[in-house]
Amino acid sequence: MATDDMRIRTLIERWAEAVHRGDLEGVVADHAEDIVMFDVPPPQEGVRGIEAYRETWPPFFRWQAQGACFEIVSLEVTAGADVAFAQALLRCGMPGEDPGNRLRLTLGLRKEGGRWVVAHEHHSFPIMDRGAAEREVRQVHQRWFDATAAKDLDGMMASVADDVVSYEHEAPLQYAGAAAVREVCARGLGVDGDVSLAIPDLRVLVGDDLAVAWGLNRVRVAGEAEHWSRGTRVFERRSGAWVMVHQHLSIPYDLKTGEARADLSP
Repeated sequence: MATDDMRIRTLIERWAEAVHRGDLEGVVADHAEDIVMFDVPPPQEGVRGIEAYRETWPPFFRWQAQGACFEIVSLEVTAGADVAFAQALLRCGMPGEDPGNRLRLTLGLRKEGGRWVVAHEHHSFPIMDRGAAEREVRQVHQRWFDATAAKDLDGMMASVADDVVSYEHEAPLQYAGAAAVREVCARGLGVDGDVSLAIPDLRVLVGDDLAVAWGLNRVRVAGEAEHWSRGTRVFERRSGAWVMVHQHLSIPYDLKTGEARADLSP
């Protein structure tokens, strides 16, 4: 006969498997209506209520779809008559990232109507050394380069935040939201022939959960000359993943001719 410890362990394992599948209904199942989650990204006061909890997961699923793992490494459960807690360590990251890094998870559960539900979740990563964080941001760029060459629009957008604000080359003044940026990227990939993107002089600065990267963008389209522009990008670590929250692109302005010059090589 299953004990409460075993039931809770099965509940948590089922939750982790649903996260890995990107199964939103499976993730929110067995959670209290008044769930409070302290997540890796803000807000500092936590996410409160089942609907707010539900809204945190789709961006994570899009990042995870790039090939990230999400699996329990260790799990301990302590159950009382009506209240229980669990602590776990999970692998949560992309291939090539620090294999020893772990997502730390604490769960508070209570019994409602004879069944256990999760009333509290707390996720965290240990403060990482800045060298490792810089490598992760550079890996985001490399995935962009690879997705551009493959004309993989979904791959390009996977590390772009839903609330991104991008200052693109062309009007309007700003593109707000991932859908608007996606349209710009789709136009760029819609040209005939191969397309490549590189930032040969990429620089990255990281502080806690924010990072800034900048460099000269080199775009090559088959049959055309290469084009250069300037790019600055701001990243935030959300749910353990770096996503771009702001981008600023520009082309030098030639004062002699009064024109922007995309063909001015560095």
